[in-house]
Amino acid sequence: MPDWQREEVTTFWQPSKKLIKSIRDYQNASTQRSLIAPFRKKVAVLRHRFWSVVTGADIPLNVSMGGGISLPHANGIVIHPSSIIGVNCLIHQQVTLGVKRFEAKAPTLLGHVDIGAGAKIIGDITIGKHALIGANAVVTKDVPDYAIVAGVPAKLIGTTQISDINA
Repeated sequence: MPDWQREEVTTFWQPSKKLIKSIRDYQNASTQRSLIAPFRKKVAVLRHRFWSVVTGADIPLNVSMGGGISLPHANGIVIHPSSIIGVNCLIHQQVTLGVKRFEAKAPTLLGHVDIGAGAKIIGDITIGKHALIGANAVVTKDVPDYAIVAGVPAKLIGTTQISDINA
């Protein structure tokens, strides 16, 4: 279940939450068939451009994001448009979700994935649910559920416990 409170804007100056909200508003307006929907889309695009410049993030409007995403510091985050992000994922600053050279498929993050600052997740790979990706890790292979990976290239260094997740 997505934790929508993680995306809730509570004060004016929350650039990462405002960026996410502009993406959500654009996607909602894209599915509506009202007379005002095209106007709402254009406003969402303008807001997205503003908050993208403020945060320095490159997150496309058409990215597939599950609910409850958290970007504590959106600075420098780059996400490929064909990436799929599951529910309640945590993505820190300077993270890249990208494709390999001459490939079109991008990473898929299942639910509750935490990605440390500076990590690079590249190629047609799947990151399992509740996985933890260490800071500055370079991930080019699938990561199983509940795994902890770190390093360059990323290697399995442990697993999360169910009790750790519920705490």
